[in-house]
Amino acid sequence: MGLTDRYMLWSYALVFMAAATALYVYRNNWIPMLENILPEHAYERLRPATFEDDMEAGLHSDAFSLAGNIGGQDSRAGLDSAGKKEVLRIMRRQKVTFDDARRIYIEQKFADNGIGADGRPTDPRAVFFS
Repeated sequence: MGLTDRYMLWSYALVFMAAATALYVYRNNWIPMLENILPEHAYERLRPATFEDDMEAGLHSDAFSLAGNIGGQDSRAGLDSAGKKEVLRIMRRQKVTFDDARRIYIEQKFADNGIGADGRPTDPRAVFFS
């Protein structure tokens, strides 16, 4: 049994190594696609989220402080869960700070609702009085 007798084994090994190398090299392109398919969490919390949880998750900055809510014993459930997930996703994908992710999220919401970056409607039929 020489090396040439096991050519199929070596062929499979070569193809596997080439595929693994290609996946590793282009991982920044296919991992975000995989995140869209797979759920972020397989479960939901049993207790409602609090401002302390949001602060621990990194959803605060000098311009957006949750310390007043925590120190004032705010009884609300914390930040909006859908917006929170989207801001965290933007922070992770685009590698930006919390303030930049909040700005990007709001600009996307504005665009979805037909509002321009300057805060005015993008509808050409809109009338402005000044």
